[in-house]
Amino acid sequence: MNDDQLLRYSRHILLDDVGIEGQQRLLDAHALVIGAGGLGSPVALYLGTAGVGRITLVDHDTVDVTNLQRQIAHDLSQVGRPKVASAARSIAAINPDVRVVALAERADARRLAELVADADVVLDCCDNFATRQAVNAACVDHRKPLVSGAAIGFDGQVSVFDSRRPEMPCYACLFPPDRPAEEARCATMGVWAPLVGIIGSLQAAEALKLLAGVGTSLAGRLQMLDARHMAWNEIRIARDPACPTCGAHAAH
Repeated sequence: MNDDQLLRYSRHILLDDVGIEGQQRLLDAHALVIGAGGLGSPVALYLGTAGVGRITLVDHDTVDVTNLQRQIAHDLSQVGRPKVASAARSIAAINPDVRVVALAERADARRLAELVADADVVLDCCDNFATRQAVNAACVDHRKPLVSGAAIGFDGQVSVFDSRRPEMPCYACLFPPDRPAEEARCATMGVWAPLVGIIGSLQAAEALKLLAGVGTSLAGRLQMLDARHMAWNEIRIARDPACPTCGAHAAH
């Protein structure tokens, strides 16, 4: 780290759990963020401010004025532009040292396999069940930790699925791919603006902990928030030996 970096990240370095070594791990890390909307906005900004050296953003969508109620990485000047380009611009305005790769595309299974293999941590910030399953499958195949978040209405949830640890469940253990829940989208259901900030910030915190080697992650636990009453509930998640994703992978 140079003098400018030592100053920029001094409040991290002062933390005994992080220090210079932990901050250097962040600077050397590569985070893959799927989705640059409500959840992806705080995720991208906090990973950038914290000094994650390389961030790959993947989202096929463009900024719409209805996004601005909650998607804090974007502003009016970016309406009509790709969300990944807008988010990359916002990161650069805060921390130009971070290398951001902005991919304005909808990643399929083959593309996800390439992207996940090159990442140290993956953050699922999308709102599509099929994409979530594809991201999870790629993380299981390449043994990469996955930080998953979801938010709709006043309800949010967040967890970590760490396939580096064989005893831990994957996303498909909790949400089987052959039993998709009815998808609720912000465009039809609405979402409480700060909710995505709360859940996205938690996702960023979990990813940074994994990269810096700090504390205990949410692996094996699902945190659920009812923002109407600001009530948190936690459930333990067990690995499903018959899971079609990680169970089949373990059999090989």
